[in-house]
Amino acid sequence: MKNFTWLLCFLSTSLFAQLQSPQEFLGYEVGSQFSRHADVVNYFTHVADQSDMVTYHTYGKTNEYRPLTYAIISTQENLNNIETIRQDNLKQIGMMPGSAAPQVAIVWLSYNVHGNEASSTEASMKTLYELITQKQDWLKNTVVIIDPCVNPDGRDRYANWYNQVKSTPYNTRQDATEHHEPWPGGRPNHYLFDLNRDWAWATQVESQQRLKVYNTWMPHVHVDFHEQGINEPYYFAPAAEPFHEVITDWQRDFQTQIGKNHAKYFDKEGWLFFTRERFDLLYPSYGDTYPTFMGAIGMTYEQAGHGRAGLAIQTDEGNVLTLKDRVAHHTTTGLSTVEIAAQNAKKLNDKFKQFFSTANTPSTSYVLKGTSDQLDALTALLDKHEIQYGYSTTSSVKGYHLQQQKQGSFNAKDALIVSAKQPKSAMVNVLFEQNAKLSTPITYDITAWSLPYAYGLETIVSKNAVSVKPNETRKEVTNVVNDSAVGYITSWGSMKDAQFLAALLQANIKVRFTEKPLNIANKNFGRGSLIITKSDNLKTKNYGKTINDLASKFGRELFASASSFATSGPDFGSPDVKLINKQRIAVLKGDETSSLNYGEIWHFFEQQLNYPTTNIDTEYFKRIDLNQYDVLVMPNGYYGNYLGEKGMEQLMEWIRNGGKVIALSGAVSTFAGQKGIDLKRKDAPKKDSTQTASLIPYAQREEESVKNYITGAIFKTKVDNTHPLGFGYNNDYYTLKLGSSAYSYLPNGYNVAYLEDGAKPVSGYAGDNALGNLGKTLVFGEERIGSGAIIYMVDNPLFRGFWENGKLFFVNAIFFANNNKFRI
Repeated sequence: MKNFTWLLCFLSTSLFAQLQSPQEFLGYEVGSQFSRHADVVNYFTHVADQSDMVTYHTYGKTNEYRPLTYAIISTQENLNNIETIRQDNLKQIGMMPGSAAPQVAIVWLSYNVHGNEASSTEASMKTLYELITQKQDWLKNTVVIIDPCVNPDGRDRYANWYNQVKSTPYNTRQDATEHHEPWPGGRPNHYLFDLNRDWAWATQVESQQRLKVYNTWMPHVHVDFHEQGINEPYYFAPAAEPFHEVITDWQRDFQTQIGKNHAKYFDKEGWLFFTRERFDLLYPSYGDTYPTFMGAIGMTYEQAGHGRAGLAIQTDEGNVLTLKDRVAHHTTTGLSTVEIAAQNAKKLNDKFKQFFSTANTPSTSYVLKGTSDQLDALTALLDKHEIQYGYSTTSSVKGYHLQQQKQGSFNAKDALIVSAKQPKSAMVNVLFEQNAKLSTPITYDITAWSLPYAYGLETIVSKNAVSVKPNETRKEVTNVVNDSAVGYITSWGSMKDAQFLAALLQANIKVRFTEKPLNIANKNFGRGSLIITKSDNLKTKNYGKTINDLASKFGRELFASASSFATSGPDFGSPDVKLINKQRIAVLKGDETSSLNYGEIWHFFEQQLNYPTTNIDTEYFKRIDLNQYDVLVMPNGYYGNYLGEKGMEQLMEWIRNGGKVIALSGAVSTFAGQKGIDLKRKDAPKKDSTQTASLIPYAQREEESVKNYITGAIFKTKVDNTHPLGFGYNNDYYTLKLGSSAYSYLPNGYNVAYLEDGAKPVSGYAGDNALGNLGKTLVFGEERIGSGAIIYMVDNPLFRGFWENGKLFFVNAIFFANNNKFRI
């Protein structure tokens, strides 16, 4: 018996000895260099292979084909029972049938959502190793999920650059090359999106794949590890105001408990930190707020460093901040989080269950009307979050009308119904609310995001439950080739129509659009409707089959017309029915441009519209032959000094000869006040000289300054939908305004979307001083210059990819506006 016991101990010790620390496995001390993502994956794989306390999984791939992974860490007993633990958690909150009373806390730790905040992925390896070798007791009633790198593409972009340029040994001077990343930096993902603003909108492949896993677990605690400027030491919970009103007292209190636990360790080591400042819990698409609105204790931890710090940097206070320091701090807070979760596992479960209880939830119903395409776009988003919905069986619904901002009613037959009486009630109310309450206007991000406005849906908020029918699979559209038809017509009004147009042009099908409404064979078609004629495509083999196959693919219903003679409105051969150019599009990128806005444009063309562009860097843009392109898209940026007088003259000459510029956000200012251009910036009225800003007390300056800003607010605009830029829209459009820049109406151009006098936000915060300058200002417009045009988009319709109702303006700008000449 003694020999058998000795043998078991020997085997156990021998197996444990095969498990290597990060330093042993990688061959260098963690923090002495930046690890490649592949090496991090290899280490997690090694630990899972050697330990019965870890399983390691792949949940997807990035755009650059790197794996997205997560590890599950707990005791062997818990891992043997892991599926029961997972399901019991979902049962207790009503996301699976059945009942359960689990006692195991689930903690999810997310690292490196911003690629150049790279210390956290290094810390993930140390945290994993210490949990299973030193902190096993915490795992008896705790399951820890570690995503070691949410943004592998961004991380490797940063790490590869840094490893290429750093000095040996590293240089701590702030002026050194290794502390100055080139454009676009490692922060965003492949398409240059900020993944920490994408949790709710899920436009990016990383977010979409992560949410599938997140919804299968629904953790009780979620931490997002970040880095901030080199001179701020460390930030952890509790968060700053404003807290969204759906956040419970328990969530607030437990953040404080966690913060005090961290402080105990930081004080012991003499590490500085701060809490309750800067990082609020309002905007729903962060890695701390999204989990919070899903019932978890969601937190951001911010370590000094960011992309500037490299392996070591001297701060403004003269201290040297090293990567090893940063790793130690993140490892400490990660372990501290698991510790306090383990100490409160039962209470976490009890409060989590209580958060999802619908017993006392008001029977609020959001009733949404729009086209089938608009509703489908919204339900696709709801599906990503596993939010329940149905379709109305009621003819009329009364309640608060969001667009009219008063009590009203409408015919609700087949309207989309999203009820707050469901487990994810809090998130439903956050996403659909008209206005989030603000305890302070000083916030870290936008203050408005209401989905009814973002998707262009007429909405009534009813205090009563609305009867619904089960979701039905929408009947597929099937089109049939009609050889006797002289052409096909389809309406215009959604991104599905835009995708269909893009596919037709890619297939070398010639397409027309009508600038005036027409009726043919008693069917009405509005402005922008696409007309595909046999006469334009006589040389195209299988023209009819190609058109019908593509129409069916995109769910477009074609009307086969037996004649090109209209009952009313223009005939097919009218000058008002114009051929659409197969546009050759150039997009500026690089220094002087916003990497985020360029990424939004890049992603839009490649992943949404599926139409090719030529992306041109500002490094060599002034040397290219712009005559090879029909459209130039200028992302948000500041190009005045970049272009210079000569560059502007060359650009204007290209426009006069038929070129078209689409200028977004800050790029609009490039043209304001230029010779031969009508666009003028509207400056804020001068203050009375007797009012002296210097008399405002120091402590009040920040709060006073926000009166000059618009922090992401929604405004109602008027639309000229007879102009090609406005085709497919109603007379009103709700725009998301991200700043206070304002431009007067175009005196000779076309003011297509604009704010009227006395403009005020329907949602979100706008300072009084900023509002005073917004009346009678341009939102979207066109100015003709010779044969060409400049399209001004003062507000960004592609912002973060989620403002769905703005995207058609951008498509119209590309294909419809100033379509004065067809090019072969």
